[in-house]
Amino acid sequence: MSVRSEKDLPANLRAVWLKAMSALELRNFGYASQLYQSILRAHPEFLLARQLTRKAAVGKSSGKKGMLGGLSGASFSVMKIQGLLKKDPVAAMEAIEKILEGDPFSASANQLLREAALAAKLPDIAEFALETIVEGNAKDTKTMHELARLYMNHEKPSKAVDVYGKILEVAPNDLSAIKGGKDAAAAASMQKGGWEREDASYRDLIRDKDEAVALEQKSRVVRSEEMINNLLADLHAKIEAEPENVDACRRIAELYEQKEDLANAIAWFDYAASLTNNSDLSLIRKASDLRIKQYDESVAAFEKFLEENPDSSDFQTCSQQLEDIRRQRAILQQDEARRRVERNPTDLMLRFELGEIYMNAGQFREAVSELQKARQNPAVRLKAMSLLGRCYKERGMFDLAAETLANAASEIHQMDSVKKDITYQLGLVYEDMGQKEKAIDCMKQIYAVDSGYRDVERRVEMSYEQSA
Repeated sequence: MSVRSEKDLPANLRAVWLKAMSALELRNFGYASQLYQSILRAHPEFLLARQLTRKAAVGKSSGKKGMLGGLSGASFSVMKIQGLLKKDPVAAMEAIEKILEGDPFSASANQLLREAALAAKLPDIAEFALETIVEGNAKDTKTMHELARLYMNHEKPSKAVDVYGKILEVAPNDLSAIKGGKDAAAAASMQKGGWEREDASYRDLIRDKDEAVALEQKSRVVRSEEMINNLLADLHAKIEAEPENVDACRRIAELYEQKEDLANAIAWFDYAASLTNNSDLSLIRKASDLRIKQYDESVAAFEKFLEENPDSSDFQTCSQQLEDIRRQRAILQQDEARRRVERNPTDLMLRFELGEIYMNAGQFREAVSELQKARQNPAVRLKAMSLLGRCYKERGMFDLAAETLANAASEIHQMDSVKKDITYQLGLVYEDMGQKEKAIDCMKQIYAVDSGYRDVERRVEMSYEQSA
C-alpha cells in the first residue's frame, strides 16, 4: 500500500512515527533522523517522512553545508550509488539519504536523489530533491529552471510560476524565465477545480480535513498547552545560558504564537531579528505580520460588539475607536510594506504587495510605480496588470487603462474568474471613454459563459432593448 500520510502507516510503524515527531519537537535531530529513515526503508514513497528527515538534518547541521560538499569524502559510496541507480533505484535512494544526513543541501547528492526518484517513478520526491537544492542556494537559477520544467511535466503550473518568479528576482532579463513564466501562468489559469493537492497544508497531508479539525481542537485543549509550557520552560533556561541563541529565540516566539500570545511572540521575534542585526528578513516579516494580526483581532472584537449591541450607550464611542484602529492598521501595514521594499528592492512580490496597499488606500500615483515593476514577476503579472489598469482609470488615464487591461485579458485563454474581472473592468473603462460598442462587447464575452456575473445580464439586455 502506498503511504501518503501517517494514517496509512501499519500499526508497528505508527509508534515509530510518534517517537520521531516527539524527537523532532524536542530538537533531538539525530534520533529523529534515524527514526524517519527506518520508516523510509519500509516505505520510500512516503514524502512527508523524507521532508521531515531533511528538516532534522538541517537542524542537526544548523543549515550549514558539509565541509566536503556532500560527496567528495564518499567517492566509493557514490560509485556504489551510481551502480544501483539503474538496477535498484529505491536502494540507491536509501544510500543517498545517508549522505544527505550529513549535508542536507548537497547539490550533487540531491541530484542523485532526483535521478533515483524518477527511475523509481516517484516524481514528488524528485521535485523535493531539487527544491532542497534551491533552498540551500537561492541564486541557483540553473536548478530553478530544472525544477520549473519538472513541475510543468507533472502538471503543476502554479508551482512553476512561483519558481520562474524567483528566477526573475535573481536575473530580471532571463528571457527563458520570462517565456516560461507566461506559459506556466497560462496553463495554471486553464486548470479547473478547487484546492490543488500540491498546495495542501501540512495538516491536510497528515489526515483528512474534518478529522484534522477535530483532533487539532482536542489536542489544543487537552495536551498542547501543557506541552508548549514545558517546551517554553526548557527554552527559557537555554536562553539564560545562551542569550544570543537565535534558533532558541525563534522557537520561543513560535511557541508563543501557538499559544496565541501575540505580544510575547512579537517581542521574541524582534529579539531574534536583532541578534542577526536584522539580516534575517523572515523574522522581521513574522513580527510585522503578527502586529497586523493584533489590529485584526481588535477590529473583529469591536465589530462584534457593535453588531450585537446596536442600542448601547457606548455605540458611538466604540464606532470612533474602531475607525481609529482601522486607520492605525492601514498606516502600519503601509509602513511595514514600504520598509520591506527598501530592504529588498529587487523582490518583485514585495513590490506587488506595496502597490496593492497603495491602491486600496487611494494612493494611485504611488501604486502605479510599484505595480509597473511587479508585473515583471510571472507569479503576479496578471494581478498587477489588473490593478494597474484600475489605477490608470482612477487617474483619468483611460487609454493606458484600456491598453493594460486588454493586454492582460489577451494573455488568458479561458474565461476564468481572473479574466472575467479584467474584462469587466475593461468594459467600464471603454464606457468612461464613450466607446459603448466596445464596452458592451466586453460584457457580452462574460455573458456568454456566466450571465449571472455582477450586473452583466442587466447591461447586455439593456443594450438589446436600446437597439430595438
